[in-house]
Amino acid sequence: MLGPADFVSSVMTRALPQSIALGNIARAVQGNEMASSNNYDAIILGAGGAGLMCALTAGQRGKRVLVIDHATGPGKKILISGGGRCNFTNVNATTTHAQERYLSSNPHFAKSALGRYTPQDFIDLVHAHGIAFHEKTLGQLFCDGSARQIVAMLMAECDKSGAFGGRVDFVFDAPVGEVTHDGSDYHVTYNGVRAQGAALVIATGGPSIPKMGATAFAYDLGRQFGLKIVEPRPALVPLTLGGDDVLFRELSGVSSEVIAKHGRTAFREAALFTHRGISGPAVLQISSYWRPGDQVEIDFLPSLDATELLLSEKRARPRATLRSTLDRVLPARLAEALAAKIGLLGNLADQNDRKLVGAGTLLGSWPFVPNGSEGYAKAEVTLGGISTDGLSQKTMEAKKMPRLYCVGEAVDVTGWLGGYNFQWAWASGVAAGEAI
Repeated sequence: MLGPADFVSSVMTRALPQSIALGNIARAVQGNEMASSNNYDAIILGAGGAGLMCALTAGQRGKRVLVIDHATGPGKKILISGGGRCNFTNVNATTTHAQERYLSSNPHFAKSALGRYTPQDFIDLVHAHGIAFHEKTLGQLFCDGSARQIVAMLMAECDKSGAFGGRVDFVFDAPVGEVTHDGSDYHVTYNGVRAQGAALVIATGGPSIPKMGATAFAYDLGRQFGLKIVEPRPALVPLTLGGDDVLFRELSGVSSEVIAKHGRTAFREAALFTHRGISGPAVLQISSYWRPGDQVEIDFLPSLDATELLLSEKRARPRATLRSTLDRVLPARLAEALAAKIGLLGNLADQNDRKLVGAGTLLGSWPFVPNGSEGYAKAEVTLGGISTDGLSQKTMEAKKMPRLYCVGEAVDVTGWLGGYNFQWAWASGVAAGEAI
């Protein structure tokens, strides 16, 4: 399966379908349009999930909104998500699990927005647009068809603003230049045009997947307006191995269900060995908790007690070997590699119980010390970002900067893999859109 960074090229080089062509949805502002008409209630920087949700919410409240993005079209990250089918929410992305499943310097911050705009609210919107979807695993919801349907839905909702006396304009392929505040309004320069807005929304995300043009722009702009930044780092990212663990590179392409553990945190999902290290959902999840130098442990037999398996096999099949025993419960290449690393030669009957207990303990808690990660290039999201200490959890407005709002991945709130980050984008976008 293609990862986010690999899939982007194939998705973004295709023409947008008619349903989300700029000429048919909302209002496209030409790059050379004169500033005389560029006076808005709010300017939103970024046309990703959070920015679009903020725009449609504000627009349907009768606000005039301008959305500016350096990309050639809306929702780039939406389009590549879920292998092109968009894992648009998770039914478990609720306030009940917010503290556990959203990482932040303030683990309570996300609860307010998530409580007011829930997964069911977004599901209702998806239903209203006739988009078919299914639950894959662990509460993850995916489109049956294409992620393009989600982008088209959001753009269509922006287009509805006119019925409420609002308006949402879009400018694409427009890198942002100078951003200033004159004590009353915000001024944004793009493509030689100067737009003015009573409110400004930072929705430009983090630096993950730079191939899409992702940058740390949100953090620079936040600092400009006096906001603190929690150190950003790649999250939901494959981990790399070195030293003795390099031997596992021979397993590139092998996948198996495991429990990945870091301290008291554990995830039971698939792990995938790569030519550089380990990936797969279980490892991506644990990567958000890992720090350089930390040890990660893998239980290769999550459904079994490995020690009990070996001891019972010794009694039931004394001529069995460690390799043949593992062959019965693991992919063949993985079984071979683990048996070789453990190094118990001969039949199980030839091994004393102490050695079998040691092998079982190792299989149930195999230690790795990753030498790094694959970085922002392969990270699905960014940990850290604009500190929540300086934001209202109800409105996402900066406490010391009037009518400045920060939403989505730009903020120090990062969810688990599986639709949690999209739900944060929707919820934080709505919170800001209702406040503008």
